[in-house]
Amino acid sequence: MYSLMKRILIGKPLKSQAAGEQKLSKIKALALLSSDALSSVAYGTEQILIVLSVVSAAAFWYSLPIAGCVLILLMALILSYRQIIYAYPEGGGAYVVSSRNLGEKPGLVAGGSLLVDYILTVAVSISAGTDAITSAFPALYPYHVLISIVLVILIMVLNLRGLTESASILAYPVYLFVISLLILIGVGGFKLLTGGVPPAPEHTAIGTHVPGITLFLLLKAFSSGCSALTGVEAISNTIPSFKKPAAQNAARTLLMMGGLLAVLFVGVTLLAFGFGISPKPEETVVSQIASDTFGRTFFYYVIQAVTALILILAANTGFSAFPLLAVNLAKDKYMPRMFTVRGDRLGYSNGIIFLGVASMLLIWLFDGKTEHLIPLYAVGVFIPFTLSQTGMCVKWIREKPQGWKAKMPINIVGALISFTVLMILILTKFHLVWPVFVFMPIVLLIFHSIKKHYLSVGEQLRLMNETEPVEIKGNVVIVPIAGVTRVVEQSVQYAKSLSEQVIAVHVSFDKEKDKKIEADWEKLNSGVRLVILHSSYRSLIHPLDKFLETVEAKANAHQYKVMVLVPQFIPKKRWHTILHNQSAFLLRFRLLWKRDIVVATLPYHFKK
Repeated sequence: MYSLMKRILIGKPLKSQAAGEQKLSKIKALALLSSDALSSVAYGTEQILIVLSVVSAAAFWYSLPIAGCVLILLMALILSYRQIIYAYPEGGGAYVVSSRNLGEKPGLVAGGSLLVDYILTVAVSISAGTDAITSAFPALYPYHVLISIVLVILIMVLNLRGLTESASILAYPVYLFVISLLILIGVGGFKLLTGGVPPAPEHTAIGTHVPGITLFLLLKAFSSGCSALTGVEAISNTIPSFKKPAAQNAARTLLMMGGLLAVLFVGVTLLAFGFGISPKPEETVVSQIASDTFGRTFFYYVIQAVTALILILAANTGFSAFPLLAVNLAKDKYMPRMFTVRGDRLGYSNGIIFLGVASMLLIWLFDGKTEHLIPLYAVGVFIPFTLSQTGMCVKWIREKPQGWKAKMPINIVGALISFTVLMILILTKFHLVWPVFVFMPIVLLIFHSIKKHYLSVGEQLRLMNETEPVEIKGNVVIVPIAGVTRVVEQSVQYAKSLSEQVIAVHVSFDKEKDKKIEADWEKLNSGVRLVILHSSYRSLIHPLDKFLETVEAKANAHQYKVMVLVPQFIPKKRWHTILHNQSAFLLRFRLLWKRDIVVATLPYHFKK
């Protein structure tokens, strides 16, 4: 049943040789990896206007130069990450750049920030998309958390089916969103240029000084507008997913994404100013622009639908980038090795499942409300932005390759602006972003603990020629029994085939029952000694522990190994398993932690 359901949901397993077929073309990669960045157009301008509205609508003209500054940072990031793609074609983005140029700790800070940020990407995107759905259908609001979790599961299953399949499905809504917004910007711009829109009475002319505007407020508005840059780094983390030449295709896709993001963001900002849009709690800026451009017509609802859809699909950027970043960290022994294992469809399924579960837990803990997650989301983006830009500066100074003097200013500008935005976010929203200073040390501690463990394991497993191997002369086999049955008879016979020294052990809770077991054991006539251990407190494990310590001490003295052979029932129907084997499971679990004891299981299959 499980295999059938898995086959229906995920599809048939793919051969390892088919890995090349799961690589992405530029068109599919643009849809798959740009959904997070492009979806930020839906709220980037709005975040700027919300900050400026603290003064008055007269301050809205400042949104234009602020958008220009965001555009400069976007250009610096795109050019810088393009350089990162060519410099580090194996992928890893900010983590690899920071690790190799700034050191282990900055690299782990960048990697940890991105991992957490991708979890937040999924949680924020899905929650925002769910808000759009419940706004259209208010009756669904009581179920918004459930709807969000269902959407996460759907996108997770889609990614488990493989890169090319998910990219093929996601390409349509992403490109529909881009085309719809380009039409909106084109038609809205035409109306503005031809005088089809009355001038906004509350807006002041560009360049007019507005009382109450401070540098701090402008910087806060700028940092809020930089939320439109989330997801820019995803392509540099996923270079191995591209078709060959991977680096060249990834760089071109990055430029296409940057161009589209710039056009859409600037277009929406210009229309918002031209139409005199003010942010409203009950209606988004994009919705107001579409309403003023088309009225409440069919095309207005198309724009609303594709906007909600891309906000949900923005989560897919996290599902694409998180597993590959986890692979890079796991290769460096900072995350469990299971993240390097490919699943049935050749994707890194453990990373996909982990991300899905973590994001669902986050949505549940925060009740699907995104306002407290977005500041953490932004900080998680700009920490690796700053570190990667700084790391590239260090690389150029250290290596001095041809043309480095022309590349250096791009990274310097990017590093300075990213650091400025990061500081503004921390200073202005510390009451919301303080958890960063709690969970980042915890994440780093986890990374170091995992690596310490792997290094310790490697040291213990390494062959040492100078040490003599311990000679083992034989086994002492212990067979725990609950009664005298056919299973016990079979287990004892098998144990005798392994060793001449076999001991059957029964832990007794009832002395009357012991007499029957002793009588049955004599009838069995197996030639094996039976030891009955009395347990006054009805514990199966404690008396057996003491007995094994005694046997182990004697066995070690004669260079014998102690083996515990545990009989186990295998029912014909799987659900019958819960009716058996609880004692065997507890016994095996406890014995696995004993250093010098071998634990073996002998299955006995029921026929009906």
